[in-house]
Order: sequence, then C-alpha cells, then structure tokens
Amino acid sequence: MRNFTTVLKIAPAFLLASAMIHAQTSDTATKEKKIEEVVLIGYGKQKKTDLTGSITAVSEKDFNKGAIVSADQLITGKAPGVRITNSGGSPDAAPNIRIRGGSSFSANNNPLIVIDGVPLDTNNPAGVANPLNLINPNDIESFSILKDASATAIYGNRGSNGVIIIKTKRGGGKLRVSLNTNVSVGTVTRYVDVMNADQFKSFINQNYPDYNYLLGVGGNSSNPTQAGTIYDTDWQKAIYRNSVSSDNNLSISGSLFNKVPTRLSLGYNRTEGVVKTSDYERFSAGLNITPTFFDNHLKIDFSLKGLFSKLNAIDDGGAIGGAVNMNPTLPVYLSQTSLSGGAYNRFGGYYQNTVLTGNQYLIQGQSNPLAILLQRESPQRITKFLGNAEINYKFHFLPDLRAIVNLGLEASRSNLKTVYGENAIATYRNPQNSVAPNDYVFSPGVDYAEHQNIVNQTMDAYLVYEKKYSGFLSHFLIQGGYSYQNFKNDGYKDNYRYDDATGLRVPNPGTALNPNNRYYNVLNLQSFIGRANIDFYDKYLFTLNFRADASSLFQKGERWGYFPGVGFAWKVNKDFFTGSSNVNDLKLRLGWGRTGNADIVGVAGFYPSSPYFSIGGSNSQYFPGVGTYSALAFNPGLTWETTDTWNGGIDFSFFKQDRLSGSIDVYTRKTTNLLAKVPLPSGQGLTNEFTENVGSLENKGVELNLTVVPVKNENVNWSVSGNFGYNDSKILDLGDVSYFPDNSSTLPIGTGVKIANNAVSYQPYSAWVLEQVYDSNGRPLDNVYVDKNNDGIINESDRYYKAIRPRWTYGFSTSLTYKNWDLNAAFRGQIGGLIYNTRKLAQGFKSYTVPQNSQSLNNILVSTADSPFTLSDNLYFSDYFLEDASFLRLDNVTVGYLFKNVFKSTNVRVYASVNNVYTWTNYSGQDPENFNGIDNNFYPRPRTYTIGFNFNF
Repeated sequence: MRNFTTVLKIAPAFLLASAMIHAQTSDTATKEKKIEEVVLIGYGKQKKTDLTGSITAVSEKDFNKGAIVSADQLITGKAPGVRITNSGGSPDAAPNIRIRGGSSFSANNNPLIVIDGVPLDTNNPAGVANPLNLINPNDIESFSILKDASATAIYGNRGSNGVIIIKTKRGGGKLRVSLNTNVSVGTVTRYVDVMNADQFKSFINQNYPDYNYLLGVGGNSSNPTQAGTIYDTDWQKAIYRNSVSSDNNLSISGSLFNKVPTRLSLGYNRTEGVVKTSDYERFSAGLNITPTFFDNHLKIDFSLKGLFSKLNAIDDGGAIGGAVNMNPTLPVYLSQTSLSGGAYNRFGGYYQNTVLTGNQYLIQGQSNPLAILLQRESPQRITKFLGNAEINYKFHFLPDLRAIVNLGLEASRSNLKTVYGENAIATYRNPQNSVAPNDYVFSPGVDYAEHQNIVNQTMDAYLVYEKKYSGFLSHFLIQGGYSYQNFKNDGYKDNYRYDDATGLRVPNPGTALNPNNRYYNVLNLQSFIGRANIDFYDKYLFTLNFRADASSLFQKGERWGYFPGVGFAWKVNKDFFTGSSNVNDLKLRLGWGRTGNADIVGVAGFYPSSPYFSIGGSNSQYFPGVGTYSALAFNPGLTWETTDTWNGGIDFSFFKQDRLSGSIDVYTRKTTNLLAKVPLPSGQGLTNEFTENVGSLENKGVELNLTVVPVKNENVNWSVSGNFGYNDSKILDLGDVSYFPDNSSTLPIGTGVKIANNAVSYQPYSAWVLEQVYDSNGRPLDNVYVDKNNDGIINESDRYYKAIRPRWTYGFSTSLTYKNWDLNAAFRGQIGGLIYNTRKLAQGFKSYTVPQNSQSLNNILVSTADSPFTLSDNLYFSDYFLEDASFLRLDNVTVGYLFKNVFKSTNVRVYASVNNVYTWTNYSGQDPENFNGIDNNFYPRPRTYTIGFNFNF
C-alpha cells in the first residue's frame, strides 16, 4: 500500500492514453446505445442529446462487477462528483452518498432516491443502516443521477443534494429466462499491527516489571514480577473468519398472452461478514406488468417489489475494538475455578479476567471479544414493500395530450431484539447479599426490543402536452400537476433489566414513560409542479422547471417554499459541424436553479418548529407514579434551507462509433438559511442545543467524464473511461458565532472530545488541531506544539484548521472483449483528505498498557514501543494523528467466458471476479477510506473472490 505518489502519476496517463468501459459484443452494441439515449428525469424522460441539465446516466453494462450486495455498489466510482463511501465492510454497511459535496450541517445531505417513480423516505427503517440493501441489485436496469438544480428543481425541497432515479427492469418480447448464481469467499486484507504475546511480554517486563503478574493466567500480586501461564492469542484472528456468501437470482420476462409485457423475479442473497456472526440474508421478489388498452391510448405500468431481510447486528466496539485491546497472553477458552476450588465453566468455557474481592469475583478489563460475539444475538428482521401503479392516458381527441397518475406505496416493518445466552459475560453480576460459593448470577434472555412500522404514500397527477414540429419551433412540451406525500413512522422500544426478587429479566419501569421508547410521527408534503421544454430548430433548447412545496414540518407562515429552475443548451455541432463525420455531438449547457431542504437529521420524533414536552422517566418524579415534563427546544421561525446553483457544461462525442465522448461541468452553489443544531445558552430550562436557520455555505467544483474506445471491430472491443471531480466547500456565515463543534467528530476516547468544527471561511467539518513540533530526525516531541500567538501558553488560541474532506475524487475502468472472452477492471480513489488515526492515539502511548484502577493489561501498537508520547489534554488535538487519506483502489477485476448455444438457444457465461483487489496509500492504519475521517473500530472491507454462472434461456 505504498508508493502512492508514483501511482498518482501513472493513473492519469493511463486514463488519457485510453480511458474506460465495459465489454459488449458487436451484435449488442447498437441495442445498448439506444438504451443510453433515453434518460430518466424528474417526472419524465428525455433524449440524452436533448438534456439541458447536468445528468449522468449509468446503465446496466456500466455497472460494477463482482460480489454486489446493495444497489449503491453498482455505481460507486462511476459518476463524476458523486462520492459514495461505505462505513466499512459489514454486510449492511451504510453508504454516505454525496453529490457535489454537502449542502447542509444538520439537514440530510444524502440525495433523494426515486425508484420507479416512488421517492423513498429518507428516514431509514429501524435496523437498516443501508436502505439500498432493500432492493435487489439484479432487478435494476439503470440509474439517472441529477446533479444541478436546473434538473433537480422539479423535486423542490428534496432536491438540494441531488437526485438518483432508479429504473428497474421490465418485460416484453419473447420469453426469456435468466438464472444468475455466484459464490464468494471474503478475507481480511489487513490487521491492526498490535503486539503479539512475545512482544507484549517483553514490553511489560522492560517497562512495567511490577505488572508481570498480570501476564497470562495464574499470576499473584504478592509476587508481581512473576508472570502466570502465558498463552499466545491473536485476538483479531479469533473474531475474524473467511466468509462464504452466495447470491442467486431468477427472472422470467416476456409478454403475457403475447400482449402484456411482464417480468417476474426472485432473489436470495446470503452474505457472511468477515466478523463472526455478522450474517445477512435477503429474500426478494418483483413483478412488473405493463398492459395497454384502447389501441395503446391507455398504458398502466404496475410494479411490485417485496423483500424480507435478516441481519445479526454485532457489537462493533466490543468485538472489533476489544480484539485490538485484549491482552495477547490470555487464552480464548479456559475452565475457571470456583471459590470452593472446583473447576467449572463460569462463562461457558470462555476465559474472562476476574479478581476475587471478598466473596465476589469482579470482572476486570476488557471482556472476551469472541464471547461478546457468540454469547449475544441481535436479529433484525425487516419486511419491505414497494409498489406503484402509473396510469398514462393519451387522449383520443388530442393524442399530444396525456394525463398521468402515479400511485406509490413504500411500507416497512422492523422487528429488532437483543438476546443474551446462558453464562453470557455481558450479563454477569453479583446478586444482593452474595455469599460464597453463590458468588454470581447471569440474566440471559431479551435485553432490548424494538418494533416499527413506516408507511410512505405518494400520489402524483399531472398533464403533459408534447408536440414536435419542423422548422423554427421544433419541439414543445408543457407539463403541470400536483404531488402529495404522507410519511408515517410508528414504533416503540422495550428495555429489560434483571429483577433480584424473581431472578428474571423484566421490562424497565421507566420504559413506558420515556418518549424515546414510544414514537409516532406524521409528516405531510404537498406540491405543485410544472415544466416546459421549448426547442428551436432542434439546436437551441430551453427548459423551465418550477415546484411549490408545503411541509407540515414548519409553522403555517413558513410552510411554502418556491423552487424554480431554468436550463439552456446549444447544439453547436448543428451550426458549425453539420458536414463533419468526426463531430457527432458538441453541446453547450447553462443552467440555474433553486432547491430546498427540510429533512432535519435527528428530529424524527417531533416537530422542531412547535412547542412539545418530553415526559421524564420514573426516576424523575415529584410524586410517586407521576412523571415530570420537560420542554423540548423549538423554533417557530424555522423555515426552508435553500440552495441556488449555477452550472455550465459541455457534452461532446467525436469520431466514428463515438470513439471519444464525454462531458465537462463547472458549477457553483450557495446554500442559505442553513438548518443547524446550535448550542443553546445555559439557564433556558431546555436541551443544550436547538435547530435554527443560520448562515450560508458555498460549493464550487469541476467535473470531467471521458470515454475512449481505442478498438472496436467484429472480434475485439476495448474501451476505457474515467471521471474526475473537484469540489471545494466553504462556510460563508454562521450568524452570531464564528464556529461550532460538529457532533459527528466526537473521538471514542476522552470525555466528549470533538476534533472537528464548522467554522466560517473553512471547509465544513474541518479538524481544529495543534501543530506538532518535531526534532531534527523527524521524531515528534512530547507535548510540544507551535505557539501560534507567541503568548507562551498552549491552548485553543494556538489551534488551526485542516480540511478533512478530500477535494479530488476519481474513478476509471477498462473493458476488453475478444470473441467470447471479456475482461473488466475498475479503479477509484481520492487525492487529499485527512483521516484521524485514533488507534495511533489510544494505543500509541506506553502507559495505556496499565490502566489505573484495573487489574488488567491492554495491548498496544508495535510502534508504541518507540513512542515519545504521554497522555495529556492537548495530545488529542495534535495534528500528528491526522494522516493523508489519499488512495487508489483496484476495486474489481472480472474475467468471463460466454458459451453460446449450449442447449439450443441457451447461453452460459462463466466468470471469476476479485473485489477490493489492492489499495495504494500512505496511510498507516487499516483503510484510508472513511467518510467521517475518524478511524476507530473499523469493520474491515474484505477482499472477495467470486465464481459465478449466468444462464440465459
């Protein structure tokens, strides 16, 4: 993972020498191109050559290959300006999707996802980290990514962060049966470099000899320099495994009764995580029927998708963090001794460090990380339903006029619980009035449960008049209508505790009174939409969009927001290159638009613009049985966050067969009335922060998308494509303050230490740190920092800002087919950005091995043996722990062979694939790709080896 600078020099040269894309045989090239020519836009579709906005289309042939679990993995690295960063390698890893950077602080920054005309609820179902796991990737035909506001304005308040429109596959034509199946094996590529047993024993003996008795098992504090029985345990390998996963999909498509296009699909995915017990299962089914009536004047597009998933959620911190911290001289399994001297399996055979105090054994130090995984189950069962019916009627008396009604329903049910097994270390406790040898009890059973129902209902109704002409006015479209959405989120939680009187687990008495345990939220959104497309001479294209939104989230006087957009495009090739065979397309685009945002993160249980009260728990009562009430912070003047965007672009395609094609975009966008959770002055009798419209934020950027086809003939088809995106964001104003801490930057050590601020004149989420001083050999000096203001004191005044988010992101891929062989490779990466190496801090100073008030030892990094650091308040903020997060990742390599006409008309494709092949980086930790820039208890991204078969009948 080194020599990254050299790689950065090679990668652009490779891209410009050839540049991307995907294998396709010559007899399907024309068909696939036609699919690309029509692009889905908001409430409609349009030819790609007629687009006036910045829209990136990714079709099935361009999707990422290999082991794909969720829909976002299909397009990671495929679109300029679109940064998709998963939170790690777990089967349900949550993707952070950013289109052209973030536009908000406390509002949602993820784009709007629309599947077959149904805008999804941005509040994930309980137990779902990744909502795109809840659709079968094998059912997806294409993505349209709307990036500039001239394209997204028609989605109004939900379009500020871009829009991703997903179209699923449809039936039609002759009967076709497709069976796709694959098996994958995943492995951990890199472990945290902590000490092994010999290294740790030597380190303790040299630095803390009076703690030798804590090495191994059986040591005695009366003879502190003598170690017990030493074991050699690699705790990371104890919790990790080689995972085995499979993905299976069957689809049947054709025309029912030779008239009705129909497609039926079934899918089963089982994904094992590389951390033991982190298993994921998904059963999916889909049905699409598109009948037509009255000589094709009436078309009904009916789509229905059902899904059931089950995930066993693990305790990442306890297991992954524990494996890195755990003393390597201790065993995984060991029968322990009771007070009476007999051996028994107190913790089910797992070793756990305990200390005898009086008549009680007290747990000391880190819990056994493998026991944390195997003695606890946390099944999360999700049932999901997504359906819509689009009724499209072309009037008999005026065929150019259509009436369209789209009815959509998104519904999910979540059932979650956490259950501890017999002898679980996590439930070990000493009973009241403990007397030897009855020195302990366990409380197995349900510890937590949650039940939730989410229902999202959508209704769109609009008229479209479209007419094509010859001459001056070549195309005219006008569209207008009404949209309504209703969101309901209803659920409750149960917490349990051990009852000394009965010896059973019972619900906590405060559960029913705690408002966080019972929630019901309804949100309504109604809108009026309009669009006009006017083309002159098929060369000068104008688009006007408008949307008016009203949200029940705000007070009546602030509910309505108005979001216009306008776009213009000029087909230059039709004015200056009409006779040229080398200029297929040359189009200039210019657009402006305004979008909004009201999707405030963390307020799903109440309305932050209205006065509400929270019921206190049973432990906060004035009178027995009477709970207290606390006022929740509210802001009656809360209103829309708005974003204005300017975009200029060029689309081009040159030479025969579009050998060189692509686009360049330049944009600037400014967000005002930012929704932010700001600190509340003390003495208010409320919470310590509340939501307010404050300040403004600016994003500027450049995007390049390029495709080159060096060879394209009957036997060989080679294409290369790539994309680059540059985004620079800056906070312009924060009202009455110059900065406020970002809550998502809290370090997992210390007491509420936040490493990043949102500060005026800097990138949002910038690290606020001290500049470390080094000696002449480049070695950091302990507790020595640059005194920026020369006052002789190191404090907050000496900190400075460093941008954590990368400004440059890129991806490139290549595809080669030779006769029946195909080869695909995909790369992606980022230039710049920083990552805070929490492990280098937490386990980077020697005294960490001997924590105070604990009869236990902690493991440390191998490099800590030479560390100069001692823990201090300023150490958390040293920029020494901020490392360059640049990387280039070879995401996938796939090789396949197509056997044609194996059984009459049956084609079989066999392929082998490797995901997460290699990463070039200078980062010293496990993985440089981390959205929040804080590396701690990271679930490693596995390297996955896949063998698969595609049968097409």
